[in-house]
Amino acid sequence: MLCIIDYGIGNLRSIEKALQAVGADVLRSDRPEDIMAADRVVLPGVGAFGACADEIRRRNLVDTIHEVVAHGTPLLGVCVGLQLLFDYSDEMGHHKGLGIIPGRVTRFLHSYATVPAGVEDDEEETPLLKIPHMGWNSIAPQRNSPLMHGLPESAHFYFVHSYHAIPEVEEDVLAYTHYGIHIPAIVHRNNVFGVQFHPEKSHNNGLTVLKNFAELNL
Repeated sequence: MLCIIDYGIGNLRSIEKALQAVGADVLRSDRPEDIMAADRVVLPGVGAFGACADEIRRRNLVDTIHEVVAHGTPLLGVCVGLQLLFDYSDEMGHHKGLGIIPGRVTRFLHSYATVPAGVEDDEEETPLLKIPHMGWNSIAPQRNSPLMHGLPESAHFYFVHSYHAIPEVEEDVLAYTHYGIHIPAIVHRNNVFGVQFHPEKSHNNGLTVLKNFAELNL
């Protein structure tokens, strides 16, 4: 059984349906006993990091999530769920994360810019990136992983976010995407994974990632 941690933020129906579509037996719950009994756990998240972190703490789920990790149960963070895996975020203040993967979460800087081919590097002609980062981007895998099995080369996924993770340990990054700078698209430490994109909105590539997670053997 796969449990989606339902801490009352966001519409979880779409990721639940996507997981069911790839054959997973899915339960949505905030009950520690349900989460601990699952053989796969998904930590979703939308909106503000602080609001998500506060609600997880209000429901006394921090220890439960750490117990899931300690027991070796595969855990997948999605979007803000990936960001919550890190130590803290500076989104609208300083907010403590779960501290499962060393690093922090910060906002895209307006100074990040790309220069189109054939255009000189002139500040007036260099377009600033739009924030949030919204749309389809390819990922660049850094090493093999069962989570990415069966994906085409330069697979594209759908992203919606204004903040990105900065891991302390480069080896925790499975794949990068590029939006002015290289940012982690997929992270992995031991039995913990995280994806910055929305797999439930990423068509076949997203379903492949969810199927791989649902069938993961560590």
